[in-house]
Amino acid sequence: MFGFLKGLKVTFAQLAHKKVTLQYPDQMPDFGERFRGIHKFYPEKCIVCNQCARVCPTSCISLSGSRREDKKLHIDTYDINFEICILCDLCTEVCPTEAIQMSDQFELATYSRVDLYKNIYWLDENARRTDGVIESEGNQDSAVGGEK
Repeated sequence: MFGFLKGLKVTFAQLAHKKVTLQYPDQMPDFGERFRGIHKFYPEKCIVCNQCARVCPTSCISLSGSRREDKKLHIDTYDINFEICILCDLCTEVCPTEAIQMSDQFELATYSRVDLYKNIYWLDENARRTDGVIESEGNQDSAVGGEK
């Protein structure tokens, strides 16, 4: 009986506190500055040093590049398998040019595992979307996989 009364005391004490529940699709949560979400990639900054792929503990990053007329390496492909990515932030820490960064986006839910393979075009679009260049979410699946 005493335990029941202690439980009621805790319950009634919580009624006076401020509610912290968010109506999720309508109200987005406010994450801290150090939140690690989905990657965003800036292909024009990438020097194809391959450090991000080497440091990745799950080996979910693959990239390739080629030399162009200016004798510099330029990125050709950059793919991330978000099925096994643990969002550890190691790839962004070793990048000397900050070509890959973490965004505050976190929604990757999908019905197909194939949709979790993201390429250079999708990551670049995510960078432009999080930087405010692209405002609409309508064409989100256009560059998934190797379609573009």
